[in-house]
Amino acid sequence: MNRYTFDEITEGMQESFEVEVTEEMQKGFTQISGDINPMHLDGEYAKAHGYEGRLVYGMLTASFISTLGGVYLPGKYCLIQGVEVKFAKPVYIGDVLLVSGKVTELHESVGQLTIKVTIKNQDGTTVCKGKLKAGVMTE
Repeated sequence: MNRYTFDEITEGMQESFEVEVTEEMQKGFTQISGDINPMHLDGEYAKAHGYEGRLVYGMLTASFISTLGGVYLPGKYCLIQGVEVKFAKPVYIGDVLLVSGKVTELHESVGQLTIKVTIKNQDGTTVCKGKLKAGVMTE
């Protein structure tokens, strides 16, 4: 876990990590969210609607933005204040995602930063993008 303080963060700073989306993650998200839409649970149903198979929940994909902020940038001192997200392409179980963030704004007066977030699959296709606004607490 990174422990960047606000003074250590600069505009343009970047962090990233990879994660494989697993069946267990999908099942856990189903239990937590209560979303039983067949697009996420029934591969044949999803295929009948033009997809390769069951779709990973968009919000499961977006949840990795929390990992980006809370573990990588800024890490331990992160307090997420807002997230904007757009789902660009479907994600499937077994996809390996590269979650990347780049600091685009620093607001020193309030100790807040803005991070541009991009999530790409193993083929380099952007599947999700957005913005993370986070406060950076003091030690």
